Amino acid sequence: MRVEAFLAHAPELVAELEADPALDFEWLPFPEYYDAPGRVPFGRSIQPTNVKRGDLPERVGELVRPPVERDRAGEGGRNTLSGGQALIARLLGGFLRDGGTVLTELPVTGLVLDGDRVAGVAAMTPEGPVEVRARRGVLLAAGGFEGNAALREEHGVPGDVAWTMAPAGTNTGEPIQAGAAIGAATDYRGVGWFCPGLEQPDGCGSFTLGFRSGLMVDQHGRRYANECLPYDRFGREMAAAPDRIPSWFVFDSREGGRLPAIAMPEGDPAAHLEAGTWVRADTLAELAALIGVPAEALATTVERFNGFCDTGVDEDFGRGADEYDTFFAGGTGPNKALTPCTEPPFHAARFVLSDLGTKGGLVTDERGRVVREDGTPIAGLYAAGNSAASVFGAVYPGPGAPLGSAMVFASLAVRDL
Repeated sequence: MRVEAFLAHAPELVAELEADPALDFEWLPFPEYYDAPGRVPFGRSIQPTNVKRGDLPERVGELVRPPVERDRAGEGGRNTLSGGQALIARLLGGFLRDGGTVLTELPVTGLVLDGDRVAGVAAMTPEGPVEVRARRGVLLAAGGFEGNAALREEHGVPGDVAWTMAPAGTNTGEPIQAGAAIGAATDYRGVGWFCPGLEQPDGCGSFTLGFRSGLMVDQHGRRYANECLPYDRFGREMAAAPDRIPSWFVFDSREGGRLPAIAMPEGDPAAHLEAGTWVRADTLAELAALIGVPAEALATTVERFNGFCDTGVDEDFGRGADEYDTFFAGGTGPNKALTPCTEPPFHAARFVLSDLGTKGGLVTDERGRVVREDGTPIAGLYAAGNSAASVFGAVYPGPGAPLGSAMVFASLAVRDL
């Protein structure tokens, strides 16, 4: 029922948003993540057009965080907002325009009940506890619990708090726990939205995608997946065996020693080399010694990979056979997703399992209502985004799935309210 509700309401919501002068959408070419029936070449994702910070209400500029690669470095936001930032800024502008109030630094400590109906939230301020009452109901859309090490362990989420893309100290799961405390059903089987994470010198991970060359090896010096898989699918391959975290991404010097991929942030190569999160050597045997893998295994793996680059066919994992594989690639051989690793000095970058958030949480119905184990709705309580168990389960079907599903079910919840 929830899948049908998502498919039916998504175009209605887009039409409504496009009619609002605060929103302006454009198509963004980006392949969908599975070669399945109904796939559209280059995808069907839309996103708001870029917006200048100076064209937004001052309050919006104060609230929108910098993009993750700048946020991690303690740098301010850019003057031009794009992608998810533009979406947040434009929606926030419309919300404030229509009389909405935004309160920050107000962690939720529980739900307020009026009989068996949710009538507000309990929260903590620097001055002490408060209650924020709701006339119609409460919509929990406060992210997942990726920032909570104990909850990650309890619910079997692989990876580490240090490697998640959530800003430090955020998304620790209290709203989900508050719902569970009053009898809400929970479902954690979707686990998370994963990605390979370039380990940084400070121990954090960086969301990485779009590998242009190079190959990923496990702790035995062997490839284990198509490096050009969509990031969630590759992350799940990493999580499938303990000898894959950490992994080492081996690449040559054809891009001047820069990582042949998109990492947010990449970091300074010199700082990586000093910290040991990257290593460099003139030969593969020396590189193998530096990363602690058998030299013969690494040499055999690279030689076999280079052979695939010559023929244009990855006989082991099919790299380059799907449109997603070649979207970022620019190789000049028979398969542009396969570029040989032949130009010394060679490099290896340490990769961990990062995530864009957890996707287990409160169980909801097709109207966004939070339900009990018996399927009956809890009056006055709704959930969306990563606070709710994902409509997509363990699958990440295409770009925009997390935000898109959050918006659709939040909209359905508001209609029910």
